[in-house]
Amino acid sequence: MHRLFAALPLPIEVTDPLLDTMDGIEAARWQSEEQLHLTLRFAGELDPRQGEDLVTALSRIEGEPFDLRIRGVGHFERKGRPHTLWAGIAPSEPLAVLQRRVERACRAAGLPPETRKFVPHVTLARLNSGSGPIGGWLADNALLSAGPWRVESFALYESRLTPYGSDYERLEDFALG
Repeated sequence: MHRLFAALPLPIEVTDPLLDTMDGIEAARWQSEEQLHLTLRFAGELDPRQGEDLVTALSRIEGEPFDLRIRGVGHFERKGRPHTLWAGIAPSEPLAVLQRRVERACRAAGLPPETRKFVPHVTLARLNSGSGPIGGWLADNALLSAGPWRVESFALYESRLTPYGSDYERLEDFALG
């Protein structure tokens, strides 16, 4: 079984400002540079045949290159407790179109529909009950901005869970344009 997801890799001119924000919260598990990406669709655990079907479906996606920008920060909560810190993405219709096409490709490959709303973001840190307060960090980084950068492709990644977090391997690139 392979744990797969489609995502946009980030260029160094975007990852550097993100890495600069990663400090100041006790017990936060900050992402490494190699872990920074913008997830388009998490596919989940797939057997090799399903993975091949997904690659075939993703390779049929057409679209034109477009620009994206990082804008601001935020967090996700579960049961009233923050669990993820993220950098936001400025609104982008071309990104929304690409994400819908990736979702259709996943369904064409036999995956069930994604039920969560697409919230474009780059995960910066994972939090747990031992993590320190996030209010100061959110205020200090509220005006975070990076980019624009040109999105000319997206990729299929495999995620391997380790005791130290997820390890990502870029398996396949899909060009736009």
